[in-house]
Amino acid sequence: MCHVLIVEDNPIFRDALKNVLTTRFPAMVIEEAADGEEALAKFQELEPVLIFMDIKLPGRNGLEITRAIKSTNSDTEIIILTSYDIPEYREAAFRNGASHFLTKGNATGDEIASLIVSGLAGSDRERPNIEPVS
Repeated sequence: MCHVLIVEDNPIFRDALKNVLTTRFPAMVIEEAADGEEALAKFQELEPVLIFMDIKLPGRNGLEITRAIKSTNSDTEIIILTSYDIPEYREAAFRNGASHFLTKGNATGDEIASLIVSGLAGSDRERPNIEPVS
């Protein structure tokens, strides 16, 4: 089973991303978290193979949470989400262990699907076969 965690404090964006994922990847089990502490708890409970992580979250930010997750499980793919495509955010995301960086307003469903397929296929961790639905 392929568990995915969406960590996003904006419920509208979180629902939109979840809808894209469930439509394209019906075999995924998608969980949600609205802040960093909830994300850490769900990460420990579910051990998701993929996490979509917003940078700006209530409490601890997404970069701190990414660093904490990667320190305990380096195989987890983490895609940083942000509304701000600035070089400092990109550098900080990768420095803290993110696998990918997406700007919320510019990413299309096709780009997200392609990123998921390539990211999950390229990992050493045993991954379930998840093929997107066209």
